[in-house]
Amino acid sequence: MSAKLLMLMGTGSSVGKSALTAGLCRLYRNRGIRVAPFKAQNMALNSFITPEGDEIGRAQAVQAEACGLDPHVDMNPVLIKPNSDTGAQVIIHGKAVGNMSAAVYHDYKKTAWQAVAESLNRLRENYELIIIEGAGSPAEINLRDRDIVNMGLALKVRAPVLLIGDIDKGGVFASLVGTLELLAPAERELIKAFVINKFRGDVRLLEPGLDTIAERTGTPFAGVIPWFGPEIYIPEEDGVALEGRLRIAESPEQKHHPLNIGVVRLPHISNFTDFDPLLQSDGVKLDYLPPTAALNGYHLIILPGSKNTLADLQHLRSCGFDRKLQGFAAAGGAVIGICGGYQMLGEKLLDPEEVESSSGEMSGLGLLPIKTEMAPEKITLQCRAEITSAIFATGIRVEGYEIHQGRTTLTAPAATLLKVTGRTAGHSYHDGCISADGKIWGSYLHGIFDSDPFRNAYLDWLRRIMFGLGEETTPETETSYRQRKEEGLNRLASLLEKSLKMKMIDRIAGF
Repeated sequence: MSAKLLMLMGTGSSVGKSALTAGLCRLYRNRGIRVAPFKAQNMALNSFITPEGDEIGRAQAVQAEACGLDPHVDMNPVLIKPNSDTGAQVIIHGKAVGNMSAAVYHDYKKTAWQAVAESLNRLRENYELIIIEGAGSPAEINLRDRDIVNMGLALKVRAPVLLIGDIDKGGVFASLVGTLELLAPAERELIKAFVINKFRGDVRLLEPGLDTIAERTGTPFAGVIPWFGPEIYIPEEDGVALEGRLRIAESPEQKHHPLNIGVVRLPHISNFTDFDPLLQSDGVKLDYLPPTAALNGYHLIILPGSKNTLADLQHLRSCGFDRKLQGFAAAGGAVIGICGGYQMLGEKLLDPEEVESSSGEMSGLGLLPIKTEMAPEKITLQCRAEITSAIFATGIRVEGYEIHQGRTTLTAPAATLLKVTGRTAGHSYHDGCISADGKIWGSYLHGIFDSDPFRNAYLDWLRRIMFGLGEETTPETETSYRQRKEEGLNRLASLLEKSLKMKMIDRIAGF
């Protein structure tokens, strides 16, 4: 069999394609249709590791969850992870094949297309419907000759397209019509309907515009989706989403949020959704901070993952953030590092093979007795672990994944944080490092805060033991993080079913 196709493109980046793809995946799955997501080429620093150890975009992992499926590399065969202003690491079928400039990758697209075609063919053999997400805008005419993710892909597989415009950005009618005008006639034929996303207000006031544009272009509107807030939680992929969370605060308000957490916004921040479970936790205020922000008023500062750890560490130093963080820790503040952030907390970072930098060696922040050496081979695996520290969570089991090219070792006797299993059958190893008082720790484990027991135990320890902020919370009354995601997907599917002309979309998809 060959699955039916439905493709979502946008008039630009961050119009909501990823979330709407996830919502439609859940909607069709709830109808009993075997549906799978697909994005031929994803450019993102927020990635995920499949059960097979392959690296794909985080958005496709969320979309797989919406379909009730394990994430698979065929859902995102090409992943591009920018690591400088002009270059990026290119990942094909879940494995890094090298760093390339934009010009070199443009020539490499013929090879990348083979991976795209193979993956889509495999998905079509196993599912009834494939919902394809485009990237950026299909009107990027400078890239048309070797496009493998937007109209170039749609033309090759004859995928019908819904074109999404973001009314919150302004100029939505112009962006929809302008996109059509820049497409070739054969491409325009595949645009079957428009969708407007992020609408606020009375839709009746929008209808004259909808009628005019539909009459002018001959393309109907398949619906207007209202703006939805945090009550519908869908993990974000694009770092642009962090702009709305950015804070520069001298003293965060503590009255309604007794525990204040700051996540440092690194230039090459990766996997920022690691901290969404904290953002969703009761009694927590979480800000994303530029390195120039003051740290007073915060209880916990987190250094997240980075696609270029050495460059980001150098940036922190240029802002004077290293001295601020050291002073914050000396004054009793708690500090966590995840992946690249964990590496930064150590005494030294070595890069003898110039995996990330030509500097060869750099001093770390000196908050943990560890050193890290970069290696060409990237470690990518899902794993399970048990907390070994007796300070706040002994024996609690957690799950997550590792994505890193550094190998970290202790430079002095110290406690590790985790005993990890999952790299190979019967093999275990220790990960992370924690200070004697528990205030400073780091780990390679992405997703560690997804574990409700660990997250609740750690937050309670911070509140009660470290800072004396109140009584122990009652985690059993809180919604689990997994349940919040499930509820968000179901609510989004319900919203789409009410807002979209689903009979029209069903016809477009061929049902």
